Amino acid sequence: MTQQGVRWTADQVLALAPDTASRKAGSKLGAAGPWSEAGSSDEGTVWGLCKGSGSKPYQTVVDIADASGPAYKCSCPSRKFPCKHALGLLLLWAGGDGAVPRGEAPEWAGQWIAGRRKRAEEKRSGESPGSPSGSADPEAALRRAERRAERVTAGAVELEQRLADLLRGGLATAEQSGYGLWEETAARMVDAQAQGLAGRVRELGAIPSTGPGWPVRLLEECALLHLLGQGWLRRERLPEGLAATVRSRIGLPASADGPPLRDRWLVLAQYDTADTRLTTRRIWLYGADSHRTVLLLSYGAAGRAPELALPVGLALEAEVSSFPGAGQLRVALGEQFSPPAPAQTRPPGVTTSQAVARYGDALRDDPWLESVPVTLDRVVPTPDGDSWQLADADGDAALPLTPAARTRPGLWRLVSLSGGAPVRVFGECGHQGFTPLTAWPEGPGEAVGLC
Repeated sequence: MTQQGVRWTADQVLALAPDTASRKAGSKLGAAGPWSEAGSSDEGTVWGLCKGSGSKPYQTVVDIADASGPAYKCSCPSRKFPCKHALGLLLLWAGGDGAVPRGEAPEWAGQWIAGRRKRAEEKRSGESPGSPSGSADPEAALRRAERRAERVTAGAVELEQRLADLLRGGLATAEQSGYGLWEETAARMVDAQAQGLAGRVRELGAIPSTGPGWPVRLLEECALLHLLGQGWLRRERLPEGLAATVRSRIGLPASADGPPLRDRWLVLAQYDTADTRLTTRRIWLYGADSHRTVLLLSYGAAGRAPELALPVGLALEAEVSSFPGAGQLRVALGEQFSPPAPAQTRPPGVTTSQAVARYGDALRDDPWLESVPVTLDRVVPTPDGDSWQLADADGDAALPLTPAARTRPGLWRLVSLSGGAPVRVFGECGHQGFTPLTAWPEGPGEAVGLC
């Protein structure tokens, strides 16, 4: 059962929006005007009828009690999840002004929620030991893995030769050859079923002619790509943890095989990245008892938001299992014991110097790591020439913001929240600087998403 006595904030609702247009449209529907017969139940269901352009109002229902995040159903033709009507209904409910009273769900809403509950129960029953899902042929799986390893090895050998040719001819040839050479090399890595190598090759192709110092950046990335290729070719000599990290970076699939860890997990941040094929959602969680920071990944086809949605500031009691690899932070979400609900927990913070040291320590386990999750305590956003930095309020050290962070609207939200006073900031600290994702004011106050 969801905690109906505790309302979500408008920011937590709007964090569910699949895009900016949906966020704006949903905000306009967050008032009682277009709604009728709205209601909610102790079981975590919210429903209502929203007047649209047609003669019949849209039937909208949301299951807030789903531990993976809200689930939605609307009779409108929108292909976005959640649609603007679901967002508007949740905003109306979050307002807590009596516009969504307790009551008994109408038949159309009750049928949908009953079907969801039944399917969830069947899924849990089907995941019990001895179910057909665990009956795959292990010998066939081993043969497929061996064939793929052979193809990856052939691809790694070819990539090593191409890197050697590049360095032999000089880095200036990379600028003259254009992006086509890199894309052709990336395609060869895809053929070798080494998606991780293909992705890094494409990143290499985007570096030439990108401003002062690009040859240095290109050489650094070539060195990391060479290290990854050599790691694969010599994986039998590596410690198991590092070998698992190499397999992950190459792009080989893996299952979360770590022992389940039960905790009350605070949602620190959620943001999406997208390419032409896939939308990837990253959700950072902090365990109140284990003091661990872990990463959930969820995927959606291009143009569609991933299903898993956990807005910042919520917390849920659940089990997670780690993926293999030295220093691996990624986990899989297991059994959930409570739906997400607002929480006041904050992760402990460190200084900017300690954050940099933490990233340096993590590189020993994973040399290809772009950043680590860090919470900075008592920092002040300050301008630094044409850039910005987070300066320790009680010291003389600071962390520069990454180029990407300096161009996001979240920077000005952070500056406004601080007003020159110290704040606590969660984000990602790496070789390019710090990317703030969530912030808390000094003293009492809710988490503010910066993504």
